[in-house]
Amino acid sequence: MGEATDLGHISVLLREVLEGLVVRPGGVYIDGTLGAGGHAEAILAASAPDGRLLGLDRDPQAVTRATARLEPYGERVTLRHASYVELGTLARESGFFPVEGVLFDLGFSSLQVAAAKRGFAFRLAGPLDMRFDPTSAGPTAADLVNTLPEAELADLLWRYGEEPRSRRIAQAIVAARPLESTGELAEIVAVAVGHSRGRRIHPATRVFQALRIAVNRELESLEAVLPQAVEVLRPGGRLAVITFHSLEDRIVKRFFKQEARGCICPPEAPICTCGHQPALRLVNRKPIRPSAEELAANPRSRSAKLRVAEKLNL
Repeated sequence: MGEATDLGHISVLLREVLEGLVVRPGGVYIDGTLGAGGHAEAILAASAPDGRLLGLDRDPQAVTRATARLEPYGERVTLRHASYVELGTLARESGFFPVEGVLFDLGFSSLQVAAAKRGFAFRLAGPLDMRFDPTSAGPTAADLVNTLPEAELADLLWRYGEEPRSRRIAQAIVAARPLESTGELAEIVAVAVGHSRGRRIHPATRVFQALRIAVNRELESLEAVLPQAVEVLRPGGRLAVITFHSLEDRIVKRFFKQEARGCICPPEAPICTCGHQPALRLVNRKPIRPSAEELAANPRSRSAKLRVAEKLNL
């Protein structure tokens, strides 16, 4: 999300998001990943004087921060502590159906990383938690590393972290159980794979990514919400998604491509039997990346990719 502090909040690809959503006065929008409220504030400002916004976030602390930030917009903004997996239901219940635009800014914020007790950062001592919603039932990262069979743990690290040394790391983790802290896990991974001179990233980076994705069911949630987002859009409305790693971007790219096609029958099918009709028009066929100026101001934006699609008038 590229968020720095409550006051020094840096929203990734902000101008590009406003342009992609074609935010206009009086428009109705949904921000499914509210964070500290930077994108939401910009959308509310651009849709003045009477545009409205529904903001969702799984993190209750994020909702609290955004509530204070967006207070000047009064009744134009509605915030909910909820997962975007519930977007379709919440949009209707809150009077946000249909809408002109939906935004998802995926990943996690540096505000979450900076809170050691949340357990997202391997450089900060804290419990192995990693839940976006610490009030939820779990599981936590500690539950996964301490209970999964070695083979399942290795598969998780490979699937969600694309970690090539997943089996060696899983073996080392199982041998060291039980683990309680981020520091313990980071050190075990570093010892298992070795510290290579010139390595650009910490050896535990992919492991922490994999655990965070698994704990929060991020990929499954993304796959579930994209069809809901298209459904709540009015014809001509736009869906904008910012991703930060290849696993997310692959899901968005595949969904957009499929929904922009007509027939989706297997290539070997002699005639079309699916009856599938295109629901989207791709606004940008290649992802929009941060400008050189944005990269200089916010290095955390370097991996961000923005894809935008428009709902067709079916």
